[in-house]
Amino acid sequence: MTGKAKTSRNLLFTVLVAYTSHYAAGRFSLKPQASCRCVCSPGVCVCDLQEPSSKRVKPLSRVTSLASLIPPVKTAPLKRIGQTLQRSISFRSDCRPENTAPRPWGRQIAPPITKRRDSKLWSETFDLGLGHMLSSEEIKRQEAIFELSQGEQDLIEDLTLAKKAYRDPMLKLSIMSEHELNQIFGTLDSLIPLHEDLLSRLREARKPDGSTDHVGHILVDWLPCLETYNGYCSNQVAAKALLDHKKQDHRVHDFLQRCLESPFSRKLDLWSFLDIPRSRLVKYPLLLREILKHTPNEHPDRQHLHQAMNMIQSIVADINTQTGESECRYYKERLLYLESGQRDLLIDSSRILSCHGELKNNRGVKLHVFLFQDVLVVTRAITQNEQLCYQLHQQPIPVRDLEWEDLQDGEIRLGGSIRGAFSNSERTKNFFRVAFRSGGQLQMHCFQARDAFNKQQWLNCIRQAKEALGSTESDPQTAARCSDCILCYSVPCFHCTVVCGNRSETEHLGPAFHFNLAVCN
Repeated sequence: MTGKAKTSRNLLFTVLVAYTSHYAAGRFSLKPQASCRCVCSPGVCVCDLQEPSSKRVKPLSRVTSLASLIPPVKTAPLKRIGQTLQRSISFRSDCRPENTAPRPWGRQIAPPITKRRDSKLWSETFDLGLGHMLSSEEIKRQEAIFELSQGEQDLIEDLTLAKKAYRDPMLKLSIMSEHELNQIFGTLDSLIPLHEDLLSRLREARKPDGSTDHVGHILVDWLPCLETYNGYCSNQVAAKALLDHKKQDHRVHDFLQRCLESPFSRKLDLWSFLDIPRSRLVKYPLLLREILKHTPNEHPDRQHLHQAMNMIQSIVADINTQTGESECRYYKERLLYLESGQRDLLIDSSRILSCHGELKNNRGVKLHVFLFQDVLVVTRAITQNEQLCYQLHQQPIPVRDLEWEDLQDGEIRLGGSIRGAFSNSERTKNFFRVAFRSGGQLQMHCFQARDAFNKQQWLNCIRQAKEALGSTESDPQTAARCSDCILCYSVPCFHCTVVCGNRSETEHLGPAFHFNLAVCN
């Protein structure tokens, strides 16, 4: 067996043994755990899983036999490092108290050392003698090309880690069913060979001295493969919802938490790994732009780079649209109507979900509000058949007739009345109001956002939705080809992946799809 295969096999084995040992210990232990003096394995720290020598434990023959279940694999060693902690999960162990003060005379066990991915530069990786023969601009170009290549290697290692350290152990230990894991991980398996192919091509194009002359033709030939991302990104909303639901299961939560605390995870939770492909996808335009920026006008690679740039913008825009439509469909299917009169054609015809999230009313009741392209829907989150659904709270409000107002802090009383001077209590901050008049009836909501930034996001979304609707009514044919940016005050036109007007250098967040798009100034 090769060294690479042993590395991947050992990683999966340590995850299986660590989790199963802990599960067995937590299930059969009756006494406090003794301190451990052993040396932890490099992949998973299992020091705190040791039992006192006098303790009766269940034989672990079933655990050791798990090695026979692990097939030999050939993967790159997972030794690279990375990104900062995006999100962590609170955890309370059932096996020992959460906040136990260490005894002054006791021996404290050092926490496992988190693996880090070292940032590599082209100039640090290859012979510096070559750098003396290159201009500063060419060195920057080589650095940009190397960053593209190094990012592919990091991505492959992270996706392999997600598969070998998370998916495979949970399947072998029956922590989740194969169907559930397929829903959560989606088509992740198909992405690994795709990026291995690009990495192989980039390495073949690299000369013995480490420099690369041409990458444009490689990208033009490879970029159409990214259409595979359509299915993966469109599945992310449903995958995230299922993963959050499964975390309520003790075994799932315990397994994921132990992985999070282990060095191999780099303090990243499972969803951070599953979201890496999407993050990589939206980074390609930036990487190509950087290579193009440092490529001279007379360089033969420049034409191919321009072609690749247009291709990736088109691909990202298409995936952006399909992902947004998938997200919109997902939430529309989970709306519950108490009365048939609550159904609205504006909801059924919506293809864009501008924004959604939890807001509180002036009585402190938590509501989940959806702003579709043509209608605002106020709901309450409920659980039905072990699935999170959204029950309509009142009649949907057409965006065309919606009136909104930014309320100053302290302007609203929590009982619902308005007064000019109120205490500066935290409970009266970050409110805004929406209203809708139909005939002689008035429907009004006072919503409280979690903070000032979240409040401004909602107001921007509402403003954008009304402006986009006004454009549709004035010129339906043109507006049908436009989408707006929730962080801009103007409504940019995004037509056939080409931005009208002068393109801004700033990347903005697309409407509810979480993709970066260039918009007009």
